[in-house]
Amino acid sequence: MRVRLLMHHSLPASASPYRLVDDCGREVTWVNQFLDAQKLRQLSLRSLRVYAYDLLHVARWFKNTRHSLGRLNQSLLLEYVRYQLEQQPSPTAQTINHRLCVVRCLYRFHYGQEIPGKPHFPRRYTTRSPLGYGRRHPKITTHLRLRQPRRVIVPLSADQVACFWKGFRTFRDLAIVAVMLLDGLRSCEVLQLQLQDLSFSEARLHVLGKGRKQRFVPLPADTLQVLENYLHLERPLTNSPALFVSLKGRHRGHPMTAAGLRSLFRHHRLRSRVPQANPHRLRHTFGSDMVRAGMSLPALMQLMGHADIQTTMLYVQIAPEDVWREYARAVAQRVRLSTPDTMSRSHRSPPSTSSSKPRSRSWPLPFSRGP
Repeated sequence: MRVRLLMHHSLPASASPYRLVDDCGREVTWVNQFLDAQKLRQLSLRSLRVYAYDLLHVARWFKNTRHSLGRLNQSLLLEYVRYQLEQQPSPTAQTINHRLCVVRCLYRFHYGQEIPGKPHFPRRYTTRSPLGYGRRHPKITTHLRLRQPRRVIVPLSADQVACFWKGFRTFRDLAIVAVMLLDGLRSCEVLQLQLQDLSFSEARLHVLGKGRKQRFVPLPADTLQVLENYLHLERPLTNSPALFVSLKGRHRGHPMTAAGLRSLFRHHRLRSRVPQANPHRLRHTFGSDMVRAGMSLPALMQLMGHADIQTTMLYVQIAPEDVWREYARAVAQRVRLSTPDTMSRSHRSPPSTSSSKPRSRSWPLPFSRGP
């Protein structure tokens, strides 16, 4: 019997639109009850979709191994991890950890306790204040968690941005790239923008981010001009409150979808021959540029809508060319501080004998040449 995921738009607002059903159309109750509870918690549709696909994978594993949620323990959880690692292609450590977290939440929802059994991998770690000060406090966790590789932020170069940017022909597409590249918006945040979120008089944009967190981002003059051209020259006459809508086709005037945005970027990646250009890479480029320009981390954290400053710290990565540039600047500064003229004058001045205190010797800086 195969389990599949469906989406129903006719359900009440208090129920999750994502439903797990079997071949006969019967609902998988223990999964759908959990999804309905997350809907009551006002989780976004994007989060519900991720939860549903994770639980779909768990339900299929239960069907294949003839296990059930009531029999779940730490040993079966370890077996579930082995099952995922043996798949081809193997999922990433981040995907497996997220699935484990969802399974633990599901078990606590139904049974009101943690998954029973002796933990196999207790690990010790230390925590400190979110602002990075104070003494570290040791803690021990028993949750199984795979080690994730450290994330490396790779922004686009100036040449890649210029090559990708020049391929756009409509003001709508230019405005979408501008708010991603010059304000760091996520693709889902761009699609959720409404007309009322744009304020020309205050030159700012109201953004609804992850977890329904609200923030305001400033708009540069060039971005405002592109948005004004889009609204006055290109945007169709429609009753849709969305800021970015389809410009042509049978969906003309309807809000732009995630599939449409992916198709737009896919087309321009092939046209510009910049395969790294995707919506989130533009956001990474914005964060890296702001750090290099000297913006403080708390201000960048607020601007990008991060919940934890450790996420903002990922952008504090110095590229090799920046290291060599700083090295050359430091060497030039040291040479300028101790030139031959200043060293010769200091050697020609006679020592003072009026003081009885021992005279301190001054060592010349490296790279200096005295007479």
